[in-house]
Amino acid sequence: MTGPVSRRVVLAAGAGLAGTAALPALARQGRKGAGRPAHPLVLGHRGACAHRPEHTIASYQRAVADGADFIEPDLVPTKDGVLVSRHEPNIAETTDVASRPEFAARKTVAVIDGERQEGWFTPDFTLAELKALCAKERLGKLRPESMAFDGQFQILTFDEIVTFAATAAKSRARPLGIIPEIKHSTYFHSLGHDMEAKLLAAIRAHAWLQHAPVIVQSFEVANLKRLRPLLARHRNIALMQLTEEPGKRPADVLAAGGTLTYGEILSAPGLAQVAGYADWIAPWNRTLIDVGSDGALQAPGPIIADAHRAGLKVGCYTFRPEPVFLPADLRQCGTALRCESGSVAEIRKYLAAGIDGFFTDDPALGRRAVDGA
Repeated sequence: MTGPVSRRVVLAAGAGLAGTAALPALARQGRKGAGRPAHPLVLGHRGACAHRPEHTIASYQRAVADGADFIEPDLVPTKDGVLVSRHEPNIAETTDVASRPEFAARKTVAVIDGERQEGWFTPDFTLAELKALCAKERLGKLRPESMAFDGQFQILTFDEIVTFAATAAKSRARPLGIIPEIKHSTYFHSLGHDMEAKLLAAIRAHAWLQHAPVIVQSFEVANLKRLRPLLARHRNIALMQLTEEPGKRPADVLAAGGTLTYGEILSAPGLAQVAGYADWIAPWNRTLIDVGSDGALQAPGPIIADAHRAGLKVGCYTFRPEPVFLPADLRQCGTALRCESGSVAEIRKYLAAGIDGFFTDDPALGRRAVDGA
């Protein structure tokens, strides 16, 4: 393939996978009151972005083929209000926009959640304009396999990803879910984009989303609280509270002048409050199990046990197979760009600590870690 994929390819993707899926069983694993999942969930982070450029149809296809339980689209809006899948609204690192002279004048500066960024931003482009761009590997030479696919795939809409997932779910033995992240809700509201309303409209528009396993995630708090009653009748949809560094405040709290930090959210009293509006808590990996001065993983902290006592399931992000991302004691792979054994060993340490699901850039390694292969 030498050019961007067409919508027809997206709609047909996954047709070659065999089997049938028991979707409701996986959906129930996400919701509060259903108990912890029978097996920890492998969450395909932006698809399988260790192998293909993130958020592309190829990345999602690879995640499904490699046994991910859920695939993750990060959601940002276009100028004309369409939800598309990009990790950030700034597409300078994940598309070829910088090489397109027709869009040179669109380069600008935006302040998002208090952070000044320079680049090209999805709310300044129509969907048609974004579709003219090609995706590329964000980590460059660190992932040469993925970089080899630069220029071959379009940006996908959320509708296209749901259509792909629905098709793939019908034709494989393992259940498949979708775990969209609402990005920068407060910021996009300031631009006139109601991200929660757009997501709710997508749920109403797609029959598959009425019964498929769905987990909606956000680093903000107010939008999850808003969604809880609006999604109450959807027993297949769970909510996940993401957290960052303990000293930081969620963007909506910061914008409102509040003082709540992620550290307070992750305290035992804070987790009890999260359980009132969400089903999952998902911190950065090292918040659950830190590394010591020697770079090696230490004993788990109290968050996993505290969250379970509060009735929450525990996820975490993100496991990656490249040595630079691994704890020092698990990098025993010489000069190789990938350290698969180290990544599997790292995941298994977190599984032993009791996590219920995890994001990984390489779902095949996540599957191996869970299944004991």
